Amino acid sequence: MSDTNTSFLNTPTKRYSAIAAVIALLVLGYSLSGQEAPHAAATPQPIVQGQQLRFPAGHPQIALLGTAPAVAAQSVTIELPARLVWNEERTQRIYPAFAGRVAQLKADIGQSVQVGQVLATLASPEFGAAQADTAKAQVDARMTERNLVRQRELFEAGIVSRKDLELAEAEAARAQAEVARAQARTSLYGASTGVNQQLGLASSVRGVVVERNLSAGQEVRPDQSGPGNPALFVVSDPSVLWVQIDAHESDVASLKPGTSISLSLPNFPGQNFQAKIAATGDFIDSTTRTIKVRAVIDNAQRQLKAEMLGTARIERKLAAGVLVPASAVQLRGTEQWAYVQTEPGVFEPRQVKLGYEGLQEVLVVQGLQAGDLVVKENGLLLAREFRNAQDHAMQQTPAPGQQAPAPTTAEKK
Repeated sequence: MSDTNTSFLNTPTKRYSAIAAVIALLVLGYSLSGQEAPHAAATPQPIVQGQQLRFPAGHPQIALLGTAPAVAAQSVTIELPARLVWNEERTQRIYPAFAGRVAQLKADIGQSVQVGQVLATLASPEFGAAQADTAKAQVDARMTERNLVRQRELFEAGIVSRKDLELAEAEAARAQAEVARAQARTSLYGASTGVNQQLGLASSVRGVVVERNLSAGQEVRPDQSGPGNPALFVVSDPSVLWVQIDAHESDVASLKPGTSISLSLPNFPGQNFQAKIAATGDFIDSTTRTIKVRAVIDNAQRQLKAEMLGTARIERKLAAGVLVPASAVQLRGTEQWAYVQTEPGVFEPRQVKLGYEGLQEVLVVQGLQAGDLVVKENGLLLAREFRNAQDHAMQQTPAPGQQAPAPTTAEKK
């Protein structure tokens, strides 16, 4: 300490002044420490009473818990995923029957074609060999026929035996059979008489070319046919499409042939298209537990396109149950629960059993009654508040032989 400070404290009058200042500061600090800083009153929290959660009147979270009444259900709208596909009864997929090279294209996507119209021509040595076999069979047949005529004349003249005549007849019959076989093979692919190695790919249905997967000069082979390989041409009648539906096992009874369905598509908001079920599968997929259902839909305006995805809706009559918003049901493990408002600010959980789950609403067949107010908004928030209140109640419950913990300042107030 410097001499200046030492001399200051050694002065009697100034020493007393310093002591008085220290005492004043201590008194002021003590008086301030006895005053509590003003603070906002704590919001009363919901409490658990039995199986119910009670919110204090005016609690801000009550306004967040939107409710809706459970409605007695006489019917329910079943919503199922659907996909538009070509009508296979009016569709042809053209594959190469012989190896060859594309010599000429005569049709393109979007072009209307008639039955028998050639879409492309292949230069095919293999097909030329089939044509040659037909021509050879025809020549052999003519020769055996002439031989048969000669053998008959000789038999009538007594020059040859009946056995020789019968052999000639058998040879002629075999030759005619070979002609029929060879002609059937070549005529199946629209071949004309002669050998030109030109194979025409023709349509056997009237419709529109909806796919073309070949170009001029392309080499094609028969082993490019079958599943996993695109057809050279796909011709279909787009005025009538199929609707493929994956139905749940529980919905089979409502999906009988002749049943009308409503189809909605994202590409056509606000519009519903009518279709009719034509067939239902006879087996259930073991993995997805769904069954294939096929419906037919008119598309005379050709505004619907194959491979569009949509939602099929079917009305199903019900004997019992209530309908609630799908958002009102929560999944806990393997159980499903809903929260019911029994009176203003009072909620209780109910375990429910569902009969049908839709995108917007679900059918509850057990656990709720018509008129019950279920929480449809912020149900997870309510579940969290319920757990918090239960945890707080457990903390306030003393163990055997122990006293309850002293209430906090907020609880006293």
